[in-house]
Amino acid sequence: MRAVVTGGAGFIGSHVVDAVTRDDAQVLVIDDLSRGTKANLADGVELATIDIRDGEAVRQAFRDFRPDLVFHLAAQIDVRHSMADPAHDANINIRGSINVFAAAQETGVRRVVNTSTGGAIYGEGAPVPTPEITTPEPVSAYGLSKLTAERYARWFRAHGVDVVTLRCGNVYGPRQDPRGDAGVIALFCDRALAGRRPTVYGDGRQTRDFVYAEDVAAANVAAATAGALPHAEYNIGTGIEVTVLELAGIIAAEAGVDPAGFDPVFAPPRAGELARSCLDVTRARRDLGLAPPTAIGEGISRTLAWIRSVSG
Repeated sequence: MRAVVTGGAGFIGSHVVDAVTRDDAQVLVIDDLSRGTKANLADGVELATIDIRDGEAVRQAFRDFRPDLVFHLAAQIDVRHSMADPAHDANINIRGSINVFAAAQETGVRRVVNTSTGGAIYGEGAPVPTPEITTPEPVSAYGLSKLTAERYARWFRAHGVDVVTLRCGNVYGPRQDPRGDAGVIALFCDRALAGRRPTVYGDGRQTRDFVYAEDVAAANVAAATAGALPHAEYNIGTGIEVTVLELAGIIAAEAGVDPAGFDPVFAPPRAGELARSCLDVTRARRDLGLAPPTAIGEGISRTLAWIRSVSG
């Protein structure tokens, strides 16, 4: 098997690379290293430093490598940045995705697994947990750009490219940089280990579906290697709703810090963020045969261990 992984030097993408290479696949990572790093890749993994907005460079890399499968994870992922600069967000997430889908079409790729967002695509007022049949109504520019990329995925699907989209919850785990544009778990873990209080935007009662990165990688491989799939989109999460305040308590317990010293500092809510988000994952578990998700306590324990290893 020959696989291209866009964004493969990044947080989630590098876990996908690990999962694919365990099956002895030959892998080409396409990444501009704006967020990713070579340190996330094992020795021997081929890296092409390419921006997915450069359509000709993407097509030439595909022509040279001739992949069977493509895992598309390269993206602009910061909701706050998307609200401040929606044109930049769209340029990467829409134009870049079109370039990847077009290169796959040209080179006869067997299947593309496209990564989208379940945490930002559905919008306020969606049923919780949210099934895939819910009409997307994103409130952020990031969610809108990801939805548009999904629509292009369906267009390419109608023109001979087998694109399957995974709508992921809030992904966390090792390699998520707590000092970059990280998710809340990496940020809170870093603060707990540093003896600092976490910052909570809003009242802390907002909920998320936190899914461990290795579970997302396993879902990518399952989607790529499955036979004919009856649906174009699949939610990837846990189906468990966790408030930000509950999350802070779990992290304090796993880090062994006094919860009283980990009381949050509250700040105003941020634009584009949902009050509740949790995914109905029935379809994915049935069609992709996914194992039960990693328990959040276990996943946070592993994340804390990784942060300790890179901080010390």
